[in-house]
Amino acid sequence: MKSKRFVAAFLVIILTLGSLYLLQRLLVPKYQTGIVEGSMVEEYYKDKSAHEVLFIGDCEVYENFSTITLWEKYGITSFIRGSAQQLTWQSYYLLEDALKYETPKVVVFNVLALKYNTPQNEAYNRMSIDGMNWSVSKINNIKASMTEEENFIDYVFPLLRYHSRWSELTSDDFEHFFSKDLVTHNGYYMRVDSKPQSEFPDPRPLADYTLGENAMGYMQKMVDLCKEKGIELILIKAPTEYPHWYDEWDAQVVEFAKNNDVEYINYIPLQEEIGLDMSVDTYDAGLHLNTSGAEKMADYFGAYLKENYDLIDYRENEEYATIWQEKVDFYNAMKEQQYSELEQYGELVSFGANAIRN
Repeated sequence: MKSKRFVAAFLVIILTLGSLYLLQRLLVPKYQTGIVEGSMVEEYYKDKSAHEVLFIGDCEVYENFSTITLWEKYGITSFIRGSAQQLTWQSYYLLEDALKYETPKVVVFNVLALKYNTPQNEAYNRMSIDGMNWSVSKINNIKASMTEEENFIDYVFPLLRYHSRWSELTSDDFEHFFSKDLVTHNGYYMRVDSKPQSEFPDPRPLADYTLGENAMGYMQKMVDLCKEKGIELILIKAPTEYPHWYDEWDAQVVEFAKNNDVEYINYIPLQEEIGLDMSVDTYDAGLHLNTSGAEKMADYFGAYLKENYDLIDYRENEEYATIWQEKVDFYNAMKEQQYSELEQYGELVSFGANAIRN
């Protein structure tokens, strides 16, 4: 009799937990249309090939560098672990997490995030953290990123956070209940449409131009981690000019790079040398590059990487060539689809067309 009660109780527990899990799967945002940035972090784990170059950072990496162009032009295998408004400590913990799976030769970090020294916004936190596999790195990322209004337990059990999302459910939530489509190309977010750069507002003076101790501290941790693993770290400022990158900030990064013997390149004054034409190479009036701009940026940066770092051209490797040909085909198919939408509708109507930007 006792054994039957035990079995019955066990089954009730299993059914309850299973139901809660399925409910959570349904209610957690899928990020397959519109705001697709929430899918970016988890896509890293789906890619089974190794990467010699790993980018970490915000929209200034995942929108400004075409990973497919790096492959086609130079045979460079790369991945962008990017997410919207990715804060410096989030980049650090995503790097720490990635190094559990592979050891790239080069890591590239975009320094715009240094402008933020404290946690900012739960929605952006979620897009940078929820897609991580569970590990000590994820736990520490949550603790470092939470705003005062957030609770750690809500990250452990997302159902607690999204339990009231019933009215927001769409067909995507059911279609992608167990699996999700790729929305990036090894982390690169594609936009082929074009909107010329407009005149930006004059930058407002700051009371204090000192980059925060917390953000700079995590960049130091990146340096230390890369040196420990024998990885070359490159600090960059992407070529887009807004949000404004102050000369005073730039000087601090220059000094930091010099003191730590790492490379730092500010690409803003190099737009012409790169070949960028901001009347055609941006899709949102100059905030981010479109695909033509990202391909130019990748071509320019790829040449620099090949000249200065010991990277292998994997195009002659049959295994890699097969894997990357599938990526190239996917890239070209999406590009063709987006151009077709522009011709037919005058705007992009597929996933990501209304994605938010930081």
